Amino acid sequence: MKDQNGLQKIKFRYFSAVLEEETVETMWAEIVDAEKGIYKLDSIPFYGPSIASDDIFYAQYDEYEKSIIFKEIIKSSGNSVVQIIIMKDDYDKEVLRKKLLNLGCNSEGVNDKYFVIEILEKINYNSIKTLLDKYENEGIIGYAEPILSIKHQDDISLED
Repeated sequence: MKDQNGLQKIKFRYFSAVLEEETVETMWAEIVDAEKGIYKLDSIPFYGPSIASDDIFYAQYDEYEKSIIFKEIIKSSGNSVVQIIIMKDDYDKEVLRKKLLNLGCNSEGVNDKYFVIEILEKINYNSIKTLLDKYENEGIIGYAEPILSIKHQDDISLED
């Protein structure tokens, strides 16, 4: 199913460590070359497939599923994805989402307790990690880094 902006829905099948089960997630992708099955991810993954926004990947139409299915990453964008769960019952996740947006991180919420953030390659991850660690140490959140690019790993290792 293609939308009016040249985006295509793609199905991703993977084992989710968050959900602890095989998962199917449908995400939007920009069509790079439809004939060759090449796409650029235009979504932030919720549950942990090994792909980040702006990654270029190969996908193929599956006759049985009647949809386009992700096959493999062709080129990594250098972006990262962090999953955040709110642990404190009375905490409004929008407060943290706004702070992260001010640091340059877009996010997508799943529900009142869970959201994911996108960290673009050009952003220094150290200030974001410092903020997340502060909130985690205060018992407000728990977080995971399922996709942490080499650049963002370097950002935090250079601070050690």
